[in-house]
Amino acid sequence: MRITPLGDSALLVEYSSEIDAGVNAAVLAASERVRQSRLSGVRDVVPAFASFAVHFDPIVADVTALRGVIARAAAAAPDVQVPEAAALEIPVCYGGAFGPDLPGVATWAGCTSEQVVAAHTGRSYRVFMVGFLPGFPYLAPVDDRIAMPRRDSPRPHVAAGSVGIAGRQTGIYPCDSPGGWQIIGRTPLILFDPVRDPTTLVAPGQRVRFCPISPSEFDAAGTAGPRP
Repeated sequence: MRITPLGDSALLVEYSSEIDAGVNAAVLAASERVRQSRLSGVRDVVPAFASFAVHFDPIVADVTALRGVIARAAAAAPDVQVPEAAALEIPVCYGGAFGPDLPGVATWAGCTSEQVVAAHTGRSYRVFMVGFLPGFPYLAPVDDRIAMPRRDSPRPHVAAGSVGIAGRQTGIYPCDSPGGWQIIGRTPLILFDPVRDPTTLVAPGQRVRFCPISPSEFDAAGTAGPRP
């Protein structure tokens, strides 16, 4: 574990550079302990795949004390249990206008589009982090057979709800955005709503499973939320 300055008002706590569930669990546990310390001047604690950032007010915060809190939190991380939210089932309409890159992923993988869908829906995924856009979940690991790299040229517009693949990661665009992931489907669910509590549909450490739906089911689903 390494603590380094991130500008003059944040500290970056780095564990590793790999996508690893054990490392991510340690990151979430340590970052939650720092958050719960409620140290004066701490503005936010933001976990990522294998690191977390602690943002603080440089006028108010005691950086030496903050470093000590972080070090103790990291040392205690293996004994900290972060409550895991209930697993979510995310309905996705695959292919066609909803997933324009599905045929390309199938060609890359040397299989059919149906087999890509089966591989994508055949496992549950860990939410390693939420970022890039508000509510954008980074989920892993994707089946190696369909882990196609991101596009060489990003699209200027990707529709909200689009489900994409980028190597061993899969994710969901919470709003209309440019994007370079391989888009294989779309969900009717709203990933981010600033007036909802919580504002994001998924949280780091949570489990997600995708389930295929038809275009008519997509239209009927609206924004009813995940199935129980």
